[in-house]
Amino acid sequence: MSDMLELKRRLSESGILMSFNGAFTHSIIEEMGNAIKRYLEGRNIGKGAVTDVFAVYIEQTQNITNYVARRALEGGGYGTAIMVIGSGEGFYAVRSGNAIMKADVPELRSRLEEVNGLDKEGLKLLYKRRLREGPPPGASGAGLGLIDIARRSSGKLDYSFAPLDEACEFFSLGARVQGV
Repeated sequence: MSDMLELKRRLSESGILMSFNGAFTHSIIEEMGNAIKRYLEGRNIGKGAVTDVFAVYIEQTQNITNYVARRALEGGGYGTAIMVIGSGEGFYAVRSGNAIMKADVPELRSRLEEVNGLDKEGLKLLYKRRLREGPPPGASGAGLGLIDIARRSSGKLDYSFAPLDEACEFFSLGARVQGV
């Protein structure tokens, strides 16, 4: 932490435009969202790309905050998360990471494999079907978040799970959005 200039250089070299590490609050999510929109609008990229990056960011942060609240993970450092937005040649990357209960990994992995196994038309049909069916029993939402992220992404969702301890894994999710 003592060499902030070196950290800044590393982030810049990696294409990181914005990052946050800590507990999300609604005000932090809103302020970061506004900053992202202003930054992207100032770069003269297409309105569709700005909308897609912002929507992916919102979905990822909402997924994290809803999960943390539903599973009561605020204590022990499990309630913190990381969000990174970066850019590369012609694309923007939105990545997030947070702790999840080991028991939730199989279902989440299955949902991720399902959306990654579909093309754009298949994602559209799945989205419409889930809208018609409504939320699954016991769900906090309609289950549309990952589908929407995949629909806005220019490729498959990138995800991983890493062990944290006997109860939790660290879940990372990334999406790339075309920046034209």
